[in-house]
Parts: sequence; C-alpha cells; structure tokens
Amino acid sequence: MINFPFVQKRTTICLLTLVLICGLLLPMTASAHDVSRRDASFVQSNQGTAVAAFMYLGAKHMVTGYDHLAFLVGVIFFLYRLKDVVQYVSLFTLGHSITLLAGVLGNIHANSYVVDAIIGFSVVYKAFDNMDGFKRFLGFEPNTRLAVLVFGLFHGFGLATKLQQLDLSKNGLVTNIVSFNVGVEIGQVLALTAVLIVLSYWRTRSGFLRHAFATNTVLMTVGFVLTGYQIAGYYLGS
Repeated sequence: MINFPFVQKRTTICLLTLVLICGLLLPMTASAHDVSRRDASFVQSNQGTAVAAFMYLGAKHMVTGYDHLAFLVGVIFFLYRLKDVVQYVSLFTLGHSITLLAGVLGNIHANSYVVDAIIGFSVVYKAFDNMDGFKRFLGFEPNTRLAVLVFGLFHGFGLATKLQQLDLSKNGLVTNIVSFNVGVEIGQVLALTAVLIVLSYWRTRSGFLRHAFATNTVLMTVGFVLTGYQIAGYYLGS
C-alpha cells in the first residue's frame, strides 16, 4: 500500500493544519451522528407506514454521517477495481443491515457511547491498515474483508441505539425500519459515488501516492478524536 521514506514539508504543514481543525471542530459536531430534533419529532409522532419518509431519513443519515463515511473512505481508498469496491461495500452493508434491523426490531440494547467509540476506532483501524501499520509494526496482515464485515455490524448497531432512544410506534414498525435501512444504503451509494469520482481523479495526479500517507494520518486522527469524544461521554454521562 504506502511505502514512503518521508513526507514532504508542504504535506506535513497541511496535515498539521487539518489535524488542528479536526481537533477543534469534531467534538463540537459529534452530535451530528444523532437523529435531529425535527426528524425525531416526526418519527415519534408518526403512526402507520411511511415508506418514502423513512427512506429519506435513512439516506439523510448516511450522507451526513461522517463517522460512517470516514470508515468507508478508508475502505475504498486503495481499491482500484469496481468489483473490489462492490465486494467490500456489500460486506459493510450486510453487517450494517443485520444489526440495524436486529437492534430495533429485536430490541437488542447496548451502551451507545461504547458502540460509537468502536465506530470511531474502526476509522483508526482502517487508516492504520492503509498505512501498512499491521505489517510494519506487528508483522501480520489482518483479514480486511472480515474486519469490514465486523465493523459494519457495529456501525449498524450504532444507528440502532439512536433509534431505540425514540418512542417508535409499533404500527408499521417493520416496514418503516426496513424502509429506513434501504434509505441508508441509497445514501451510502450516493456518497460513495461522489467519493469515488474524487478519488479516481486524484489517482490520475502524480501527487496521489505522495500524499496518501498524510491523508490516512488525518483519517486516523479523525478516528481517534471520534473515539475519545465517545469515551469522554461515557464517563461524564454516567
């Protein structure tokens, strides 16, 4: 993957700037992972099936869910073939769908701070993997496909914990949650399409590999900030 003897001075300056921005902004915006008050009000007041509305809410969550997107950016960062992108994203989708549906419909509960901390760590994990960290420092390469599936389970469960905090009507619940999940996957496709377009263009430039290490370092930093925020919330909120 990445094999650099050094990172250029200009890249380092950009990296430090981005890290500072992430450190200042992410704690203030981490609540974006939650369901907004307006959406929560609609969900709790809704009675009966509302397929289109729940699909929209699911797509909106994914497009604005930077923790999910950060992980997926790490997953597809070095995937050049569309077949590989589809395979990895499908594994994430499978895991995400299982726990979202099981968590809400099966009433399976977990501490949301712990789940979200693991979601943040998934970003750290994938960035570290992209930097060949496991091979360089630990002497082995993990099964990336299995990791994507497992972390997909946590990402779906993270959303389930947010929906469990709402007073969902039992009338039409199954249809609405399935519709929400479909919307999540639609939003995922839309967001990843935009990311792939940007990555595909960037890969044609000579600076891609030269700046890939710095980019994944920033991605890892974002993951650490997300994880730390949730750990702090766990101890301060308990």
